[in-house]
Amino acid sequence: MREAKRKTVQRGRVLQVKKSRKVRRFTVVLERDEDGMYVASIPALPGCHTQGRSLDQAMRRIREAAELWLEVNRERRRGVPRPLDLVGVQQLEVPA
Repeated sequence: MREAKRKTVQRGRVLQVKKSRKVRRFTVVLERDEDGMYVASIPALPGCHTQGRSLDQAMRRIREAAELWLEVNRERRRGVPRPLDLVGVQQLEVPA
């Protein structure tokens, strides 16, 4: 986990201090389904997945899904899982 840097912003005579917040980095798996939709999932967050018509839309939606997943997890007082290390991606063929 890394922490966002704290910044001081001066606008005219008003000095604002932006709060720093903790940031977590997760691996997102992106696939394209038979209808051409992009399906995004985060293996470290069980059940956290979404889809979009474009890669950008899928990434925006998976960010929102992850934020909601973490929020619900915090509300239920469950620990936040440690992000998994990406080792690689391989395809597997099995008889249909």
